[in-house]
Amino acid sequence: MGTWSVGELATATGLTVRTLHHYDEIGLARPSLRSPAGHRRYTDADVRRLHRIVALRGFGFALVEIAALLDGSGPEARELLRSQLDQVRDRIARATRLRDRLEVVLGQFDAAGTPSAAVLVTLIEEMTAVEHTYTPEELREMATRRQALAAQLSPEELAEMAERRRRARESMTPEQLAELHRSRPPLPG
Repeated sequence: MGTWSVGELATATGLTVRTLHHYDEIGLARPSLRSPAGHRRYTDADVRRLHRIVALRGFGFALVEIAALLDGSGPEARELLRSQLDQVRDRIARATRLRDRLEVVLGQFDAAGTPSAAVLVTLIEEMTAVEHTYTPEELREMATRRQALAAQLSPEELAEMAERRRRARESMTPEQLAELHRSRPPLPG
């Protein structure tokens, strides 16, 4: 296809028409052409720019920052694709860890009833981590919060949590245990 209407491009990319209109209005992704009736028509070059915008949004850049990158000395398409690939690999690894954690928690349900709140907090963190790229600082903050939560538990709750952890580890394969240790964020220090 030589050009795309805003609706066609929205359908093809999964972006909304509203998003494409917004990008046009703020000058971030303006279509190069207009139909005789004044409708937006996006070219191959427009799609390449849109890809860079979506990639940069995925890396957490604000629209203002993206505009500066695209209009200045921003990353090239090859660099963006490499970075996207790295992020996808990281998300797959996090999703795999989440799957393994869900299996452990399900095993805890089967073995001992309801898992502790601390186990569920860790599970929630891993669920949100699948879609979010955490900075080293964010990982340290999460570890600090977990430690603060653990410090608030009574000795009985800590003992119960330790016993559940022991039973869960006993039910895990050596591979699952190794992955569990690899997936833990570093402790603050």
